[in-house]
Amino acid sequence: MFSNIKLIAFDLDGTLTQHKTPLSNQHKEILDMLSKKYKLLMVGAGMCHRIFNQMNNFPIDIIGNYGMQEAVYDSKKEDIAITANNVVPCDKASVEKRIAKLRQKYGFTNFTGDSVEYHSSGCVTFPILGTKAAPEDKLAFDPNRKKRCKIYEDVKAAFPEYNVFVGGSSSFDMSPMPYNKYFALDKYCKEHNILHSETIYIGDDYGQGGNDESIYLSDFNYLTIDNYEDFPKVVKELI
Repeated sequence: MFSNIKLIAFDLDGTLTQHKTPLSNQHKEILDMLSKKYKLLMVGAGMCHRIFNQMNNFPIDIIGNYGMQEAVYDSKKEDIAITANNVVPCDKASVEKRIAKLRQKYGFTNFTGDSVEYHSSGCVTFPILGTKAAPEDKLAFDPNRKKRCKIYEDVKAAFPEYNVFVGGSSSFDMSPMPYNKYFALDKYCKEHNILHSETIYIGDDYGQGGNDESIYLSDFNYLTIDNYEDFPKVVKELI
C-alpha cells in the first residue's frame, strides 16, 4: 500500500504530541526511523519556531501559519532557517464589526479581554469567551465542538476572504485566503516534484471546520489519528 511513498507530512498537536506539550522520546525515535525511509515535513497552524521548539529541535522542514511561513532545517547550525514569511494586511475595523454582529446574533456578548485577537501574519482569532478567559472556562465551553459547528457556516459566510477553522476549545481561527494546509502541502509538493499519490498526511483535526479537513477531503493519502498516543500504531506499516 505504501510502496511508492516519498513524503510523510504531519500535524503536531493531537497527532505527534498532546496539545502544546513537547515531543516525547518515544515519538522522536519513531520519527528517526521514518526519516531513514522518507522525507518528513511538518504542516502546522502555528509559527515555525514554535513548532520546532515544541519538537525539541527535531531535524525537519516546517511549514507554519497554514503556509504563510516556511522553514528548512540547517544541519550545520542545528536550527531552522526561515525561507518565507508572508504577511497579509488585515482590515481590523471590518473584522471587529463583523465579529460584534456575530456576538450579538448568538449571545456571545459577555467576554473577558479583547473581542478579537490579531496575529502578525494577518491571521485572526475569534475568541468567543475573550482573549483573557480562564483556561477552565475555555475547556468547559464546547468540548465536543457542537456549539461552534452549529454556527460554523455562518462564521464562514461572514468572512469570505478567510479560511475559517474551529480552533482550540472556544474559538474560531481564520487564515487569509488562499492559505490553508492543503494549499501549503500542495505548494511544497510542486516545488519538490512530489506527487500527491507519493505523499501521506497524518492528522487528527479532520472533522468539520478542522484545520486538517482541507487535506482530508483532497486526493492526498491521509492517515487519521484520534489520540496522539496511538501514533506508533498508526505508522507501524510505514516503518
